[in-house]
Amino acid sequence: MIPSSTYRIQFRNGMTFDRVVALIPYMKDLGISHLYASPVFTATTDSTHGYDVTNPNEIDPAIGGREGFDRMAAALKQAEMGLILDIVPNHMSTSLENRWWRDVIEHGRHSRYATYFDIDWSRPLTLPFLGDTFEAELERGAITVKRDSVTNKAELVYYDTAYPLNPGTFAEDKSIAEIHEAQSWRLMSWREAPKLLSWRRFFEITGLVGVRVENEAVFADTHRLILELVHAGVVDGLRIDHVDGLADPLGYLQRLRAATGPDCYITVEKILAKGEQLPAEWPVSGTTGYEFIASLAEVLVDDNNLSRLETLHDETLGMTVDRHTELRKAKGLMTDRNFEGEFTTLLTIASELARRNDVAVQHEDIRHALRELLIAFPVYRTYGTAEGMTPSDVALLSRVVASVNTSEPALSLIVRILTGDLPEHDHAQASLFRTRFQQLTGPLMAKSVEDTLFFRHNLELALNEVGADPTPRAFSLSRFHQEMRIRLARQPDALLGTSTHDTKRGEDARARLYTLTEVPDLWGENLARWRQMNQTQVRFLNDGTAPNAADTWMIYQALAGVWPATLSPDDRDGLKSLEERFLGFIEKALREAKQRTDWIDSNEDYESVVLDYVRHLLSPDNTLFLRDFSAALQPFIRAGLMNSLSQTVIKLTAPGVPDIYQGSEGLNFSLVDPDNRREPDFTALAENLSTTDCNIFNDAQRWRDGSVKQYVTATLLRIRPHYPALFRYGDWLPLKVTGEREENLIVYARLHEEEALIVAVPRLVFDVTDNAALWANTTVAIPQALAGKHYRDLFTGERRLLPETLDLTSEKGCLLVLLTCE
Repeated sequence: MIPSSTYRIQFRNGMTFDRVVALIPYMKDLGISHLYASPVFTATTDSTHGYDVTNPNEIDPAIGGREGFDRMAAALKQAEMGLILDIVPNHMSTSLENRWWRDVIEHGRHSRYATYFDIDWSRPLTLPFLGDTFEAELERGAITVKRDSVTNKAELVYYDTAYPLNPGTFAEDKSIAEIHEAQSWRLMSWREAPKLLSWRRFFEITGLVGVRVENEAVFADTHRLILELVHAGVVDGLRIDHVDGLADPLGYLQRLRAATGPDCYITVEKILAKGEQLPAEWPVSGTTGYEFIASLAEVLVDDNNLSRLETLHDETLGMTVDRHTELRKAKGLMTDRNFEGEFTTLLTIASELARRNDVAVQHEDIRHALRELLIAFPVYRTYGTAEGMTPSDVALLSRVVASVNTSEPALSLIVRILTGDLPEHDHAQASLFRTRFQQLTGPLMAKSVEDTLFFRHNLELALNEVGADPTPRAFSLSRFHQEMRIRLARQPDALLGTSTHDTKRGEDARARLYTLTEVPDLWGENLARWRQMNQTQVRFLNDGTAPNAADTWMIYQALAGVWPATLSPDDRDGLKSLEERFLGFIEKALREAKQRTDWIDSNEDYESVVLDYVRHLLSPDNTLFLRDFSAALQPFIRAGLMNSLSQTVIKLTAPGVPDIYQGSEGLNFSLVDPDNRREPDFTALAENLSTTDCNIFNDAQRWRDGSVKQYVTATLLRIRPHYPALFRYGDWLPLKVTGEREENLIVYARLHEEEALIVAVPRLVFDVTDNAALWANTTVAIPQALAGKHYRDLFTGERRLLPETLDLTSEKGCLLVLLTCE
């Protein structure tokens, strides 16, 4: 069953199954058809997200256990709502609470779970969880040998963690070093992980170990409870986390589809590059919608002014920033440092295959060619299998190879390995190389773009979002319409996301920041004035100015995006609350940029000065700045709220399934995680929903507290279940707009048989101060298939007969959504 809409709830951090039971009436009233739950299986103690699973076959007692889950499922059934679970096939936690992982440590390759995890058993299992080297920690007495109080087995203890010893390796007369050396595993410093790790991690997180779900027995063991819940009719759909991390995504999805049956709704978390499509053979309904966020961003920014904003940005920094160059630098850093071990593994395999096939090429040439190919790779991954690569992947690889400037023999060797053009006795090694290469390009892209470049290059923060193009091209209305038609053709049942637990900032923060592109000079004037007001807080350190110009640009723009629409500059409590959230974001942003400071080696001097600068900005005593900032921000707030409604209406009427991230039916000005995982005020949301009507559009305060957005969301969500064919199959028809506002309106129709929906929403509205000006002297050509029918305005209730030309001049509202009358 395809949902008409989903509502994402983040469990943990106080959110339990029983608390969700109390929220079901609200979600039902909002118009939601399916609850979309974050991972609910048992995770590490005090997990804040649930992706660090320790037992995939148990519902986490921390959030209510199986009994609480069953109560929630029963309440959903009673409300005639469905349930979608977020599942994590790619990895599990390396906490010793994970009994499978603990067994592997204790028994090594003889463990029954030794093949469950993606481990290189040609060397000892590396455990990079020490604060320093083994020798240093041993010398300071941090490592001891003790016996477990229950089993009486000897264990190597490091602070609160006790590592089980291999059977028969403990003896009273052995030193701790000798006992350690006798194990099938080696404890080491966390700093050694990027270079020496003997197992696949999730991205660069050593707390998460890769699972070999391509193994049939492993699949069965990790999906036992999941499939039980699907077959019992308790769970209606699954969201697959990080599908690109798997050795064989297609094979996994085919196995999952065969196990669940044809009716289970399945989506995949998959980042599509601009123009890239989901493989047609994948038996899923589509992605979770990051590419939709990118489409919305591009239609709501002013492409004509981006170059002016870029000029101001470069002038502020005192240098020209080339994003292509910056992307290459970021990918080079990730390849050489953060993923050094994964790169070395590939290099070793390639060099061995060169030797065995008498390919006359130097080791350094192979290294350079491999590095250049990884850096040039434009998408997250290809999908080759043990049999080789698909024709489309071969074509992609050929295009990438043509753009790489490196040693031809070395590059040809790597291409032969990837495509399987080697003797049969080398196919196994070539297949291993192909798999590891494909499992590296995704994390490499994610960490280079999302978690490095998008914190370095801050021209327009709203465009630095998960799934966005790191080197964007020209945007246009026509391209947006084309992308929606492609979406209808390729994945009409995919999720339509605008905020998630992983987005860099909430959808309303982005909606506001889009407006900077409409008035770059005004933004530049504001920024220069604010910097001058706070210039006394700038410090000069040995490594340069703090904060430097690039970080200052980022700070003020980020603050403009997160500033609550209702916050007064005199509200001390409100400022304190914002400061706590904003300081966490700034620290993360500085470290993710990996320039003046880093997660690996933090620059405390620089960080402390920048954080003090931010504290000064938000100090209630900084009255002159706060009042100026708040006043100057008001037109951006107003235009941002209008952008917010436009993107909301598009999301709720576009091809796909609208996904409402918890609380985002109201305003979401969140920052990057963990800020975006805070629980919304559900009590206020429920109260607002019960006290709204169409007159709400005339109340300025209800715009600012999110009630208008919530009303629009509920109005359209409630309609969708009554017109399933229209929203699922309806054609996407761009309508021709003529007149004064033709570049400022997004107008389209959805048409299926006799049912039709016509939508007109504004864009680029910074210069508009009243609704009448939104539509001034503008007409829409109504095609013959739509004209001559009676329509109902979904927000005013007005009924009208549409002629072949719709004159918008007399429209009084800020949105126009017309649905054919029954």
